[in-house]
Amino acid sequence: MSAGLGFGPVTGPDGRPLDQIRLSGVTARGTHGVFDFERREGQDFTVDVVLHTDTSAAAATDDLTRTTHYGILAGTVADIVRGEPVNLIETLAERIALACLEPAGVVAADVAVHKPQAPIEETFADVVVAIRRERTLLLERAPEQPVPVVLALGTNLGDRLMILRGAVSDLREAEGLTIDVVSPVIQTDPVGGPDQPDYLNAVVLAHTTLSAREVLATCNRIEAEYGRERIERWGPRTLDIDVISYGELRSYDETLTLPHPRAHERAFVLAPWLAADPEGTLLTEAGPEKVASLLEQAPDRISLRHRPELTLEHWV
Repeated sequence: MSAGLGFGPVTGPDGRPLDQIRLSGVTARGTHGVFDFERREGQDFTVDVVLHTDTSAAAATDDLTRTTHYGILAGTVADIVRGEPVNLIETLAERIALACLEPAGVVAADVAVHKPQAPIEETFADVVVAIRRERTLLLERAPEQPVPVVLALGTNLGDRLMILRGAVSDLREAEGLTIDVVSPVIQTDPVGGPDQPDYLNAVVLAHTTLSAREVLATCNRIEAEYGRERIERWGPRTLDIDVISYGELRSYDETLTLPHPRAHERAFVLAPWLAADPEGTLLTEAGPEKVASLLEQAPDRISLRHRPELTLEHWV
């Protein structure tokens, strides 16, 4: 058996089936099982993996950094098998699947864990647990260590400065979120949508022990407290808090795409981010790129007006 049997294809954002990277027969000795002798003596486990991804960028550039290094992947799988023992191979398969989802560009992973020496009294050929886990699962998982996040704030209705100050204060008080830097305020023309007032924008750099979904929920809750209504796309709003990036996580989920799909071309995000972190980088489809370089190419950069007199920190 190889991983993926019994599972259909995985489609990408364009609706077409994704490519597959298959790694079969990775065998390592582990001490997994519910019986004492299994923990004591150990046995061989064999793992098959299928990564669902888009290999076109790697193929076009012949660049190893644009794809998954299957040698490293094999070592990761073997290390997990040799690592901390668990009772169930279902748990072992889950751990391997989560590790397989870590490389950028992997949308889903199929994992099959074989336990041919399972302690069964009847004659049998193999015991296999096969699972599929999609990258959106990572959106639900709280990190083991704090993860850096970038949040972009914008407002063009009401008392804009007080709204930004209040939002920063609320983010600072949010459980599981630690603010590192708050950018200066930058004023910009609206991009798209109907005629509307100018925006005040800022970026917050933070670390979090929340899952990506929990960060989004925190931002949505604060938006709602300031009367945010989603009536018209790109319409005016009292407060907008976008999750721009969450560590190195990539997600194509409709409700939380990471990194934010338009951040790389929005000066109202890039300019305050650059002011907060001159060495900042954003993960794009082409790989990590300097925020400074992206800002130089942003179409709306000509509308930037720095507002140093509008402070968000240390105000009374």
